[in-house]
Amino acid sequence: MYQKSIVVAVLLGLVMWSCKEDVDNNPEPFQTYIAPVELREFGFNLNDYIVKRDTIRSGDSFGTILQRNNLGYPKIYQIAESAKDSYDIRKLQIGRPYTLLMSKDSLQTPQCFIYQENNIDYVVIHFADSIVTYKEKKPVTIVTKEASGEINNSLSVTMDSQGLPQSLIGEMADIYAWTINFWKLQKGDKFKIVYRQRYIEDSIYAGLEGIDAAYFQHKGEDFYAFKFETDSVTKSADFFDEKAKSLKRAFLKAPVQFSRISSRYNLNRRIAYYGYALRPHKGTDFAAPIGTPILATANGTVTESTQKGGNGKYVKIKHSDTYSTQYLHMRNQAVKKGQYVKQGDVIGYVGMTGNTGGPHVCYRFWKNGQQVDPFKEKLPTAESIPNHLVVKYQDFIIPLRERLDKIPYEYQNESTIEQGYSITKN
Repeated sequence: MYQKSIVVAVLLGLVMWSCKEDVDNNPEPFQTYIAPVELREFGFNLNDYIVKRDTIRSGDSFGTILQRNNLGYPKIYQIAESAKDSYDIRKLQIGRPYTLLMSKDSLQTPQCFIYQENNIDYVVIHFADSIVTYKEKKPVTIVTKEASGEINNSLSVTMDSQGLPQSLIGEMADIYAWTINFWKLQKGDKFKIVYRQRYIEDSIYAGLEGIDAAYFQHKGEDFYAFKFETDSVTKSADFFDEKAKSLKRAFLKAPVQFSRISSRYNLNRRIAYYGYALRPHKGTDFAAPIGTPILATANGTVTESTQKGGNGKYVKIKHSDTYSTQYLHMRNQAVKKGQYVKQGDVIGYVGMTGNTGGPHVCYRFWKNGQQVDPFKEKLPTAESIPNHLVVKYQDFIIPLRERLDKIPYEYQNESTIEQGYSITKN
């Protein structure tokens, strides 16, 4: 019995020694340390602060915001005096967002005020130690995209159905405002666009950067448009066709966008209501909803802005010794006599003043003191590319035209081509 106990004890000892060997030969499990993700915005590591976000409300001021967050008036006054040479803190606008960075302790003392003027520009007033004020911009990436489509009813409806931004629709209308009657688009007309959009921090849409190239097929005719910089000093750029000719004309095709002609210039017009008596129509009527902006079709000086009889409220503009235009039946005018206006400026709004059966603008065109039909006149064109830049332009548009030609119809490019750059500090 005694011997049996010794054997058991020896066996237990061997087992325990074996287990100890196993434990000693296996190192302790490795403990992974996961560092906190650095959350950066406005150039700060937000993990270092208590972050409060809000928007400017009615009655808010720089001082009241800081007072609400336990900063004393003497300190607020010191900050305001220091910041005023760099930024006018009285310009805070209701509805704009701001961020407060507070100390990460029990006092939660404000250390930095960040005001967002818009989606890109912001102002930093940092006062943790010394007081520093500066303006900055969020990193912006420019993304190039492509789109195309075939017109079924209107350009705006077709582009909107693809989810394209309204600003892109408006710019397309501006590019071709001199060459294509957008109120007379035909089913089957087609377009292609190469354009750029802005994105903040690669994901937040921040608006249209612009169109680089466009193509429009209208009534079987091709209309190319390429944006080209003609002055390296002023950085001015405009759109030209494949032959280096400007798409602009001295006069816009119409004084309102996305409208339709409800009555044309007709010297032989007879109206049943007046017993089919001859009542010449010396203007072109563009039907549009009340309040639609009316645009000056060319540069010039306002010679009349008044109200008279059947014309209702109207504006007349002298463009040169040869040409004048007149815009009748306005709801109200937006310019005064003697004022100089540029092509595309809003000069009034569509209404129903004077003799009119519905909301429209009657557009009258004068040449050498006589009213004529502008659609039958050979009107002057804008200047084309200077001769010394033509070769450069032709080389410039080669890749753009090839890209346009390769875009299939009913297509919108979702895989973007990034031209990454950051808008730098002022």
